[in-house]
Amino acid sequence: MSKTNWTTENIPDQTGKTIIITGATSGLGKEATKVLASKNATVVMAVRNTEKAETVVKEILSEFPSSKIDIISLDLNNLESISSFDEKFNNDYKKLDVLINNAGIMMCPYSKTKDGFEIQMGTNHMGHFALTGLLMPILLNTSDSRVVTTSSIAHRAGNINFDDLNWEKRKYNTYRAYSDSKIANLYFTYELVRRFKDAKNAPVFISSHPGWTKTELDRHSGPASFLGDIIAQSVQMGTLPTLRATTEVSAKSGDYFGPTKMMEMRGYPELVKSNKRSHNIENAKKLWEISEQLTGVKYQ
Repeated sequence: MSKTNWTTENIPDQTGKTIIITGATSGLGKEATKVLASKNATVVMAVRNTEKAETVVKEILSEFPSSKIDIISLDLNNLESISSFDEKFNNDYKKLDVLINNAGIMMCPYSKTKDGFEIQMGTNHMGHFALTGLLMPILLNTSDSRVVTTSSIAHRAGNINFDDLNWEKRKYNTYRAYSDSKIANLYFTYELVRRFKDAKNAPVFISSHPGWTKTELDRHSGPASFLGDIIAQSVQMGTLPTLRATTEVSAKSGDYFGPTKMMEMRGYPELVKSNKRSHNIENAKKLWEISEQLTGVKYQ
């Protein structure tokens, strides 16, 4: 890997590539959509608010008129919507080069998804687990495909209580719940690496994190939101780890990209290391089994 600062200038031409981005109407997802479309990828915005997505598309087309951007409705809080997205995508496309599991919510009040999952674990992990599983056949049938999942430095505080995944027995701690969902993203990626290590034409499975980036995600975080105005880096900088994970030709399964300055809160994207707990194989297997049971999605 080069020691020079990695920027969007390092992204090779993406002509012919089809890339799904969840949560593509704001923050990291919107910026990734813009950059990858400008590099000639066909970008599929997987979003809950299709009207907002149409506005984003118009905005990007005004700057990059030849962009190829599609919109398909997806609500990660709803397994039925995830299944419908998979069906629609497979009807419209014959290959999938990259799935970017980007969408997320952070430190919101307690609620549950339509299927009864705690809202942060349900959206940030369970929804993406189901989506990735349903899309795995087309990923396996696409040469050199990859799956990029967005985690967070907050994973360091994650310690999933498998006996109370939906916070029904404990007083709700929204930061802990968020951190649990972010370590879940890493368990998921590392378990994907293990389960598909011998699979023919297996995708490359990579994680990334944006450091501390000022986005709409922190609207529920109170004082942290105020501090973010001072410390946080721009969305353009925060999206670089995702973009590097998506386009770095030499990237390998299990790689984790993030900024390296100020305790990984700021800076250009490099290979970084997640914490020791995130590599706990027993926890990863347990989460996988629970996720299969609760979502009804079995991986091939």
